[in-house]
Amino acid sequence: MTDEHRGRLAAWILAGLALPLILVLHLLPALLGGLLVYELIHAMAPLLARRLPAGRAHLAAFLLLSALVVAAVTAVMLLTVAFFRSDVGSLPALVQKMADILEGSRQSLPDWIVVALPDNVDDMKETIVQWLRQHAAEVQLAGKEMIRGLVHLFVGTVIGAIMALRDATSQVEERPLAHALAERARRLADAFRRIVFAQVRISAINTGFTALYLAVVLPLLGIHLPFASTLIALTFFVGLLPVVGNLVSNSIIVVVSLAHSPQVAIASLGFLVVIHKLEYFLNARIVGSQIAAQAWELLLAMLVMEAAFGIPGVVAAPIYYAYLKRELADAGWV
Repeated sequence: MTDEHRGRLAAWILAGLALPLILVLHLLPALLGGLLVYELIHAMAPLLARRLPAGRAHLAAFLLLSALVVAAVTAVMLLTVAFFRSDVGSLPALVQKMADILEGSRQSLPDWIVVALPDNVDDMKETIVQWLRQHAAEVQLAGKEMIRGLVHLFVGTVIGAIMALRDATSQVEERPLAHALAERARRLADAFRRIVFAQVRISAINTGFTALYLAVVLPLLGIHLPFASTLIALTFFVGLLPVVGNLVSNSIIVVVSLAHSPQVAIASLGFLVVIHKLEYFLNARIVGSQIAAQAWELLLAMLVMEAAFGIPGVVAAPIYYAYLKRELADAGWV
């Protein structure tokens, strides 16, 4: 066995250990932030290469680009958090509104749905309060984890910028293991680009149609749903999860539609079923074509990863699956 083959085998083993460990150690935000900045810089770098000669000017411009990308990504994340904590986009206010809507719609809902609901809003609030008392430590931990996740995200963006800068400036010949590890990292970054950027396109299309329905079609009919801007923003962010995210946002929109009438809720459900079918088709065409996978493969990967690692596993599953399939395909196994 040559040094190159030994290096590749060792790199596969290390990658197989590192990817689950990232989820166990709650470092997924850092990984995603780093991959996002790394890919954004590499996408913009050719513009610099064409306009600037190699040397200090190129290095200075690359440093400025890296700083701008890190700042932009950080600003977008902070603005997103600020929006969902504001009065306009408050998620707790949306949840409270959904509870009020369900309470007010009890008379018009089928009996099989009513029996599954709390008797009134006060009972629902009491149930929530009891749950919070029983899980106070977990709630406090969730708040700390959010702050830690944001810190990890920022650190990851900086690391991603440093790695992109290293790719552009390093001229040191790599040893077999270092070369193999770098290749695994590049393939993971490529899987991230193909999955996430494709899913962003899909989510943007779904969000566009949802915004057209909530902000244009319904108002033209004299129907104004509460929290429309929050619903549109939520549709985009949860839509970054293939198929599953669309189901979550659709369910929330149908419940909020009950604020007007059951007829509007049914109309919303019909419209969103069409959007969901479109999203399934787009997944098969856009994401599936990127990694030669069907939507059911991604869903199965998400199911297994959720069972093993919870919500972070759902987020990481499409990226990990795309990377694994690329490695197996290049090895001639699939």
